[in-house]
Amino acid sequence: MSLLCALLAALTVLTGAIAVPILCRPFYYAHVDGYHLTDYGLTREEIHTAYNEMMDYCTGRREDFSAGVLPFSPSGASHFEDVRGLFLLDLRLFFLCLPLLALLLGVCRWKKLVLHRFRGRGPGFWAAAGLGGTFAAAGLLAALDFDRAFVVFHHLFFPGKENWIFDYRTDPIILLLPQDFFRNCAVLILGLLLAWCAVLIAADFRMGRTEQKDS
Repeated sequence: MSLLCALLAALTVLTGAIAVPILCRPFYYAHVDGYHLTDYGLTREEIHTAYNEMMDYCTGRREDFSAGVLPFSPSGASHFEDVRGLFLLDLRLFFLCLPLLALLLGVCRWKKLVLHRFRGRGPGFWAAAGLGGTFAAAGLLAALDFDRAFVVFHHLFFPGKENWIFDYRTDPIILLLPQDFFRNCAVLILGLLLAWCAVLIAADFRMGRTEQKDS
């Protein structure tokens, strides 16, 4: 149960952090003026509509791909179909792992079960230490060369495909999704992930001190 709790905690933190920029559309809206996206000839409202329709498709709220008034190629649409698969996987995992974790902790409390503490540390600590350490290292490497990290990411998650390489003349939606936006998404995800890992570690140390006093 302790191992299962650690796994569920790690998956909940990871998928939850990724879900924030997926679901929080005002985060994208804040980039419209900051990156002068209206300079490409669309109004702010048209940009919002294009993004919303694209994200509605990627999050399963509509079955056909659309980008507002913007045209798109079959290749471009196929990439967003791939993205849709990843987004839905993340959201489904989050909404599965979160209640399962809550249920597991609730059962432990109800049955007065004490989860095993490996080397004196609880499952939350090990989930946070493993997840936080891994992504802190990955974030540091990405910060050194984000362009390369961006390419490596696409090769890892879209193996054997090149439909993620857009031509703005046939898929102008890419003009509204500058690479700096994706960098900021990565920074947000990493920041949220590390913050929650810090909370789990702090909670574990507090629990350890409480148990020592009780003993």
